[in-house]
Amino acid sequence: MRMSLVFVVLPLMLLPRLAAQDWPQWRGPSSHGVSSESGLPTHWGASENIAWKVSLAGLGNSSPIVWGDRVFVTSQVGSAPVREGSHPHLARDDRSLVVRENPIGGQRMEPAAEGDVFLIVEAFGRSDGGRLWEYRVEATGEFPQLHEKHNLATPTPTTDGEHVYAWFGNGQIVALDMDGNPVWTRHLGVDYSPFQNQWGHGSSPVLYEDILILLCDHTPDSYLLALDKNTGKERWKVDRGSGRTSHSTPLIVPGPRGDELIVNSSERIDAYDPASGRFLWHAGSPRQTPIPSPVFHEGVIYMSRGYRNSDFLAIRPGGRGDVSASHIVWRAPGGGSYVPSIVHYDGLLYMTNEVGVVTCAEVSTGERVWRKRLGGIFFASPVAADGKIYMVSETGETFVLRAGREPQVLAQNDLGERLIASPAISKGRLLLRSDGTLFCVGE
Repeated sequence: MRMSLVFVVLPLMLLPRLAAQDWPQWRGPSSHGVSSESGLPTHWGASENIAWKVSLAGLGNSSPIVWGDRVFVTSQVGSAPVREGSHPHLARDDRSLVVRENPIGGQRMEPAAEGDVFLIVEAFGRSDGGRLWEYRVEATGEFPQLHEKHNLATPTPTTDGEHVYAWFGNGQIVALDMDGNPVWTRHLGVDYSPFQNQWGHGSSPVLYEDILILLCDHTPDSYLLALDKNTGKERWKVDRGSGRTSHSTPLIVPGPRGDELIVNSSERIDAYDPASGRFLWHAGSPRQTPIPSPVFHEGVIYMSRGYRNSDFLAIRPGGRGDVSASHIVWRAPGGGSYVPSIVHYDGLLYMTNEVGVVTCAEVSTGERVWRKRLGGIFFASPVAADGKIYMVSETGETFVLRAGREPQVLAQNDLGERLIASPAISKGRLLLRSDGTLFCVGE
């Protein structure tokens, strides 16, 4: 009887939390881009169904995060240098879309003078968008050669409800309390090696127990680093060689032999013990410019490797060594996403390529259920909730699809601003971040 009461009472205790989830990190509560909330908006526009919007202190592409009644977002003031010459377009084979691709802020800007680039963390009230505080620090050290579409404020911050951890593309990282006071700071670009990565750094920080895990796959030096979340001191560091590239955020999954940290990188897919950094297994072959992050559901890892016409696959955790022949459940040779991550929702996989060709696939086999072209230019990863899939285009539109085995577009909502950041969901509302504006969509 006592055990039965435990199983009844525990879910009831969790109900308020599940009914109104926080969005504390890249891709939400479990880093899968899925929320259990209902009653989310379907239709909106620049002047319709917008609860509030606020101008940010600077520009950036990081996603907003939410804890309790606070929304946190990062940005950059002043222009860091971009790589010289022409920059590749996602929609390079579609002239009608290429002309709609723009640099961050609308135009490529000249680098600011030394001492004129600042990194910003801001907190806003979730209910009304009121600015609560701003933390500002000068960007220092060697800057990476960036793509014109983003800047140093690309990694998404994370929070455990006590501290907010904000990481920037030159290696600076800061832990703030919930009122914006610094607890500790580090500069990995100075302490270890410069953050030189093709087109700039994109991976976001990952919290695990009492450590903060950071993937630094960069040309001069590639490594995984774990810092004590309370002090910023190094707990472990794993050398991953040189010449690797990854813009992906790692994912921690429960394996049959313990938790595993999954890394999508240019060399292959790797897994580590997140507590110690011990290498566990690897799979797959080299892939240029990996960006998508993995997702996990009922014992299986799903991921797109990234780049054009990417493959996507399902892998079982728990292996050791090279598991390419033993633990890959299935692999679809094409149709995966270049930049956006996959979303697993209600028994199906959803993904979009760079020009808005959406694929819905079976989780058991990877076989296509349907395919539909939306149009648009897609950097943001989709999110899912309330029977809907939300897909955000750089051109300012959010496509709302009904989840299911038939393609159905419920709405195409245009905010008229450039959207690169992935959405956040919290308290029945959708948070969308353009280069310099934060929108709260809902009644």
